[in-house]
Amino acid sequence: MKIHPSSVISADVKLEEDVEIGPYCNIQGHVKIGKGTFIEGHCTIGSRYGIVEIGKNNHILPGAVIGGPPQDISYKNEATKLIIGDNNVIREFTTFNLATSKGDGITQIGNNCYFMAYSHVGHDCKIGNNVIVANNSHFGGHCEVEDNVVIGGVCAFNQFSKIGRYSFVAGSSIVNKDILPFSRAQGNYAVVRATNKVGLLRKGFSKEEVANVHKAIRIIIMGSGTVDEALARIQSECKPSENIATLVHFVKSSKRGIAIHRQNASGGGIEE
Repeated sequence: MKIHPSSVISADVKLEEDVEIGPYCNIQGHVKIGKGTFIEGHCTIGSRYGIVEIGKNNHILPGAVIGGPPQDISYKNEATKLIIGDNNVIREFTTFNLATSKGDGITQIGNNCYFMAYSHVGHDCKIGNNVIVANNSHFGGHCEVEDNVVIGGVCAFNQFSKIGRYSFVAGSSIVNKDILPFSRAQGNYAVVRATNKVGLLRKGFSKEEVANVHKAIRIIIMGSGTVDEALARIQSECKPSENIATLVHFVKSSKRGIAIHRQNASGGGIEE
């Protein structure tokens, strides 16, 4: 282990082999850091009460604050957790908060994610694997981001928002409803605009399956019928696949509602 002498590390911190800690870091409390993780200077990790677990081969850059108390006035110093997976890059001045005791008590970050400068993950969020978050984008409490999502810069996500897998949210969007898997969303407030075709092809989806998913998304976001009618059309008109099943389940299980605009069945107004 390489630990700069100017850094302060409390006795209950557990460091695995090959951890490197730069100058002027403050690491305190019940913190465990996996092997090969590199923490640059001026980082703050842990708190007096919470539990922070950081996996292997992460790179945390200067100014990051990892495992601070949740920004929730109901928090009463419960021993909640922040769990971070492996191979993540956490850029300058990023903040990840501990969970509250309102859910399962865990804020969780997956593997192979890239958080650019000044991004924020609030309490009780669940961030999947292979997620990219551009500069100054912020997640309120209890947000869920599924695998392989790309978030543009300066985006804001309301509490309890859910972002479906393989989706793309354009920069400067404000999200207050759930974003469909495999889609591209943009706006204030953000709505699904199209299928994330380029992203899906880059991730190895076949052209046939991209076309199949595209057809399903168009059925959902266009037309004058209800969402339930759109789901029925998908079941009858699209080729059955794991991705189609994922899309249908996402819509059916949404609690905040899907971020779309559709003409309602009577032909007037907008159903969201």
